[in-house]
Amino acid sequence: MLEEKYRHVERLEELLPLSLQIVRLKMSALRRKTVRRGEYTSISVEDTPLPDRADDPAQEFERNQLRARLIDAIGEMEDRCREMFRMKLEGKSFEEIRRALDVHSINTIYTWDFRCRKKLLEKLGGSWDDSKGREGIVQ
Repeated sequence: MLEEKYRHVERLEELLPLSLQIVRLKMSALRRKTVRRGEYTSISVEDTPLPDRADDPAQEFERNQLRARLIDAIGEMEDRCREMFRMKLEGKSFEEIRRALDVHSINTIYTWDFRCRKKLLEKLGGSWDDSKGREGIVQ
């Protein structure tokens, strides 16, 4: 390949600068490729600390409180909203919910979902988190 690509090189003294230029270009191409792939800035898996999987009692208490608030609030809602939340928690898509509720337009399902989520948020006091007060209000 060298003979085909660099046939203009005839003297032995021209080979050293040419070989250094080829190495420089190959090194810069390799660096560009590693940056493009994200390898240059990536962090080794061995250097990444793993999160502690032990349950934090405070976090578990907060989750249980939120779960109880959600169950109470959903229990007070109308049947259609409770049914939609149940199907969403089962992992059903909006199209599957539309068919199950025998509704003609999927936009109706989107509207019902928005209204039910809005009612749920109102029942929770305008916040998903009880401890945040006025700053935690979601608009």
